[in-house]
Amino acid sequence: MTKDVVNDPKIKPQAQDTMPGREYEMDPAPDWKPRFPGVGKLEGKVAFITGGDSGIGRAVAALFAREGAKIAIAYREESRDAEDTKKIVEDEGSECLTFEGDLGDKAHATKVVEDTVAHYGKLDIVVNNASQQYLDWPIDEDLTEERLDDMLRSNVKSYFHVTQAALKHLKEGATIVNTTSVNAFKGNDKLVGYSTTKGAELAFSRSIAMALAERGIRVNAVAPGPIWTPFIPGSMPPEMVEDFGKSTPLGRAGQPWEVATAYLFLAGPDGTYFTGQTLHPNGGKIVGA
Repeated sequence: MTKDVVNDPKIKPQAQDTMPGREYEMDPAPDWKPRFPGVGKLEGKVAFITGGDSGIGRAVAALFAREGAKIAIAYREESRDAEDTKKIVEDEGSECLTFEGDLGDKAHATKVVEDTVAHYGKLDIVVNNASQQYLDWPIDEDLTEERLDDMLRSNVKSYFHVTQAALKHLKEGATIVNTTSVNAFKGNDKLVGYSTTKGAELAFSRSIAMALAERGIRVNAVAPGPIWTPFIPGSMPPEMVEDFGKSTPLGRAGQPWEVATAYLFLAGPDGTYFTGQTLHPNGGKIVGA
């Protein structure tokens, strides 16, 4: 058994010129590895994870695979990271499909969900996680129409498209977990557009939870705080990256594996009385309900 030890490696100043960034270029590498042996909590389940190539999505794919789920991941264009995640899932003794493309395009989102069901024969868990963020203050200068459109397609439209495509396949007992953000609750003066889209995801999660309760489909959200993922060097200058997460009460950035456990709880048999709720792995930041 791996000890439940949280490492806090020094995050070095760094930046990437792409969004959402490349995990294989990060130093130190994010810690995605599950900490404990699986006990079959997701045995026989099929999980579709957007943004599953890296960061939180990779950690969720690894943990779900360890707990017995078969995995499909969708990502925009980060093929090397996606192949690394596929191998991680396979090393856990599971199977992983990979789909490249823009989930903001409804036809593509529908096709990859249909292809997942065609391959595995069913769909039990949807994790809407893919997102983009950009620093955008002042918004009249830095928040271009192109960037706003990119975030709306990735952070809002893809959640709608994937969920719409999945609903015809989800049966009673199925679950949807959406990634929102601490910024949906507290706001962020340097991430105005991103925070706005995360607020939309939160409202979507709560609304669809109400709509699907009578079908026995649970919908919840996870609102991470500062987590060391490709988002960070992909959207921030080196001097901001170096101090990333230090302002939390715990005094450090979180690692993806520390967030993945929230998704397992909400998607698995331990969270059966949770719907329309949000879990807050954020290092101690106090936020609204």
